[in-house]
Amino acid sequence: MQGVSTRLHWTDKPYRWHINDGEEVFVVLDGQVEMKYRDVEGERSAILNAGDIFFANEGTEHCAFPVGEARILVVEKQGSI
Repeated sequence: MQGVSTRLHWTDKPYRWHINDGEEVFVVLDGQVEMKYRDVEGERSAILNAGDIFFANEGTEHCAFPVGEARILVVEKQGSI
């Protein structure tokens, strides 16, 4: 799809804190992920299981921490982190 990057990750390693320059859809296909994100109220966390989706608006600082191995689909603006 033009302008969109779609990647499949299979990892047990945490991502790094980052801010995308566009929207991001983060889908847990298998396993479990703790998604940490920051908003005006400070740092928050959500546990994502297989089938769960995290949507990050442009400018949302976030970081995924797989709990063991997880398979993850990431759809974001091409060139994003």
